[in-house]
Amino acid sequence: MEVADLDDVMEIEHASFSLPWSRWMFEKELMDRKHSQFFVARSGDEIAGYIGFWLVLEEVHIVTIAVRSDYRRRGIGSILMLEALNEALRLGAERATLEVRVTNLPAQDLYKKLGFITVAIRKRFYSDTGEDAYVMWLYNLKSRIREIRKQVREMLREKEKEI
Repeated sequence: MEVADLDDVMEIEHASFSLPWSRWMFEKELMDRKHSQFFVARSGDEIAGYIGFWLVLEEVHIVTIAVRSDYRRRGIGSILMLEALNEALRLGAERATLEVRVTNLPAQDLYKKLGFITVAIRKRFYSDTGEDAYVMWLYNLKSRIREIRKQVREMLREKEKEI
């Protein structure tokens, strides 16, 4: 992700979240490449989605992921997660974590397919609604990455069959 991508990113952000990040928040993250990594997925000239993570010691914290509504259910989120986890592994991460709304079943399904497990609930985590969040973890990233790659390839093959 580059600053030049932020107009499209902000459009997706506002369409995807009831409590969207500000442009300034994204700009700040893009200035800290030592701890923050943000990527976009493109379809031609259009940004189809994005993901961002923080690297804290040997843990990767997925802090945001979103896919443009007309690109959802096509495997973009899976590809973004795979690429983020690959990069995190390259940077020395051993495990990954994220929070997800308890009502966001499609996201939970994706994370579970990739091997994340729910380990805790953060009560009233989301300030806009007071909704709880599940805390999910993926342990042993190095040993899991081959299986994750395989699962993403299989998901994409299934999507191609649907088209």
